[in-house]
Amino acid sequence: MRVLKTAVVVLTLAVAGLAQTAPEKNLKLDQVIDRVVQQEAAFMDSLHDYSPLVETYIQEMRPDRELGMVPQRDEYFLAKADFTDGIRDRVFIGAGTEPQHHHLSFISKSFSNAFTMKYAEAGFLQGIILDTGKFDQSHYKFDFLRREFLGDVRCIVFDVTPRKGSGQGRFLGRIWVEDQGYHVVRFSGVRVSASRFHYYFHFDSWRVTMGPNGLWLPAYVYTEENDLQYGAFNRVYFKAQTRLWGYNLKSANRQDEMTSVLVESPNAIADHAEQTQDRGPLEALHYWQRQSEDNVIDRMERAGLLAPRGDVEKVLDTVVSNILVTNNIDIQPEVRCRVLLTAPLESFTMAHTIVISRGLIDTLPDEASLAMILAHELGHVVLGHAIDTRWAFSDRMIFSDYEAFSRLDFHRTAAEEQAADEKAVQLLQKSPYAGKLAEGGLFLRVLAARSKDLPNLVTAHLGNRLALGNQVIRMQTVAASAPELKLTQADQISALPLGARLKLDPWTDRVEMMKSKPVSATSAREKMPFEVTPFAPFLTRRPSASGMPASEGATAQAAPAAVSTAAPAADAEKPPVEDR
Repeated sequence: MRVLKTAVVVLTLAVAGLAQTAPEKNLKLDQVIDRVVQQEAAFMDSLHDYSPLVETYIQEMRPDRELGMVPQRDEYFLAKADFTDGIRDRVFIGAGTEPQHHHLSFISKSFSNAFTMKYAEAGFLQGIILDTGKFDQSHYKFDFLRREFLGDVRCIVFDVTPRKGSGQGRFLGRIWVEDQGYHVVRFSGVRVSASRFHYYFHFDSWRVTMGPNGLWLPAYVYTEENDLQYGAFNRVYFKAQTRLWGYNLKSANRQDEMTSVLVESPNAIADHAEQTQDRGPLEALHYWQRQSEDNVIDRMERAGLLAPRGDVEKVLDTVVSNILVTNNIDIQPEVRCRVLLTAPLESFTMAHTIVISRGLIDTLPDEASLAMILAHELGHVVLGHAIDTRWAFSDRMIFSDYEAFSRLDFHRTAAEEQAADEKAVQLLQKSPYAGKLAEGGLFLRVLAARSKDLPNLVTAHLGNRLALGNQVIRMQTVAASAPELKLTQADQISALPLGARLKLDPWTDRVEMMKSKPVSATSAREKMPFEVTPFAPFLTRRPSASGMPASEGATAQAAPAAVSTAAPAADAEKPPVEDR
């Protein structure tokens, strides 16, 4: 790069709509980099205040002549991050029966033996940070590239290179810095100088703004290696998604209710207008069952495993209502639906509450397929299958979050599952979804075909499996009546990739339907049923509590960052800055 010592790089920033915040002017490039370094140090300090859930799902791939790369093996981890003493996590699922703490070091803890690559979840958690040591100009060289928008957020883009002798585990790659507060919102690259038998993986890490103060916190990390050699002769191609959520789990504890304003009334007011007298025996039984459900729901929400009710749950409720109304069935108390926030494909019932996992909703191809899954769970409800009311005693809800998957169990017997299948077929025949179940059958078929290669994805941790060992377990009648499965046919969409339907808010834990425009697959290689894909979130700014009032999710627009130099116009996009 040509050196022009007289060149002056000026970044003029103004925040539209925040009159009380004076824009900083005439910042030179060194000053901008210093602000980035300061913000990254502040970010590392702020992590101590949070303990989000961390989910990592890994798929190893193999080549297929017609489909390109397809999954051949998977791994799954669910943990809770612990930043109080360095960066570590504690595992719910994926590291044996006992939860353990795993400290995060610079070196990925993923390692291998002669035959199989072994992964450790802490090695993927490192993708949320740039450097646990010193991320500054004495350890890194910063090269300005350009300005670029990520969603609505205007960013300054730098290539970052570790300086010689700066140490092991330094980041090599590219960073995107939003141009108002100089927070790193995305970084993509790899760590360098791994020790023997340990491996660094390439990753693409995203932070999103969340909370009342507009904090930029880690939300997504995509990891991929397409030709990693391990051992003497082995190579592996894998890709992985890491998601973080549960940053504000205290809201599920309803701590704000202790500080809310209450108006006392001299007369007692019933919580439910329809309850004006003592309950009869059957009504009391329903009340007791509902109390058991409510206790479990509340406990799972507080653990960050269940999404609070929102628009997605209303969509599920509508599908259930469509089935019940057309079958002239009135169930009391009413059936309601909730979303389990984990990726493994499962659904189950607890009394009159149907729970369906985020991963299952993501991969279902259409509404009729969703109706098929919900109809099976409705079959359990209509048939009055055994309801475990032990959870109505609140003392049984007093256990650690890490014990949730060992304490809670909603498995059904094989006989109950078969009976629910038969009832579900009857319900669907009279529903608006009758004659539309071909895609649902194809979904079950492709799930069975992939279940042997993706055992961790199809393992149900709270309910029953949908498939096992290339065999359909649930709704076999629907699967048998489906047309022939043609994985090489581009227009036959039997299942979607993970992340195709739902968007998870890492702060509130609420889910919403993706609003992205559907893109048709042009070849069979683009269908990717049940597969992991890269992240590409649309970034927006969330005004801080000190800013002007705005609705949640609104974008605070920034005035363009002006970059002026003494260089010719041809060099304006990439200013000539002296090599460091």
